[in-house]
Amino acid sequence: MRNEWDGIGVMSGTSLDGIDLAWCHFTREEDGKWGYNIEHAVTVPYSNDFRERLANAPYLSALEYVKLNNDVAEVMAEGLNEWLGDGPRPDYIASHGHTVFHQPDIGLTTQIGNGAVIAARTGVTTVCDFRTTDVALGGQGAPLVPIGDELLFGEFDACLNLGGIANISYRADGLRIAYDISPCNMALNELANRAGLPYDKDGQLSRNGHLIPELLAALNGLDYYRQPAPKSLGKEWYESVFHPVLEPFMEKHPLANVARTIVKHIAVQIAANVPMGAQSMLVTGGGAHHTFIIQQIRRQRDTLNVIVPDSLIIDYKEALIFAFLGLLRLHGEDNSLRSVTGAQEDCCGGAVYL
Repeated sequence: MRNEWDGIGVMSGTSLDGIDLAWCHFTREEDGKWGYNIEHAVTVPYSNDFRERLANAPYLSALEYVKLNNDVAEVMAEGLNEWLGDGPRPDYIASHGHTVFHQPDIGLTTQIGNGAVIAARTGVTTVCDFRTTDVALGGQGAPLVPIGDELLFGEFDACLNLGGIANISYRADGLRIAYDISPCNMALNELANRAGLPYDKDGQLSRNGHLIPELLAALNGLDYYRQPAPKSLGKEWYESVFHPVLEPFMEKHPLANVARTIVKHIAVQIAANVPMGAQSMLVTGGGAHHTFIIQQIRRQRDTLNVIVPDSLIIDYKEALIFAFLGLLRLHGEDNSLRSVTGAQEDCCGGAVYL
């Protein structure tokens, strides 16, 4: 019986910086335990024009939207083919796609990047559209990474991802629990961009600011933080709820002060959501490079061992786990947990194109 597979995880996140590609090798022992290794990985940057098209995706006509769905796949396939060259092909590709709409309360989540196009252009079996089955079963469709946390990173008491949105995963009462905590890079990148920076590298903006107590209180008082899990956030919530709170403060205060307050807000919310008994927490995602956020999290929970791994895991853990979700889908095994998403049942999500 085969126990080794090679797959490529493909991710396009809310930061719009580009496409993450990770060639991953998976093994399965006789006892059912999984092993993994990221063999090599790369980020293919988007052109400025294409980044703008993605940012405007929610406002396109139906025809333009469908065309962008195919164009995203073409860009992904081109990046894959250039990266792979004349070398060996993996067993499969697992593409998360690029999220445009995420409103599970009305049964809606969409990730563009037509898997049929990727499969046709690369000649490799492609798995995509991982979230819609869970949403159809009444779930949030997010986060999906926690099953990878459970099966690949189970030695840590908690796993924190600092991406556009901060989310956490941990085990409680024998079940995996996970949910979105708060905006993270989505907010910090906006402030950095307004300050003429591509992003807040190492906290160069926020580190030099001063706390705005009124803003901190307003952010911490948002209704979302009092809601029980399962719950998830999307760009729509950020634009309709979080951003309107920021706007008047950005007009009246230095951007560094607003950024400093947001970092404090993120750290406070994370600290409040790490289980009290947790001793170790793995931190990945782009925000793990933001040394000021990490410092503030440690300050909020000084007894917690906050572990920042090597750059390969920091930057490509999500691509790794979506490669893993694709493998589970091809095996017909559950890759979405109802304890995480609130769906009626665990499910095996993903569309497969041969």
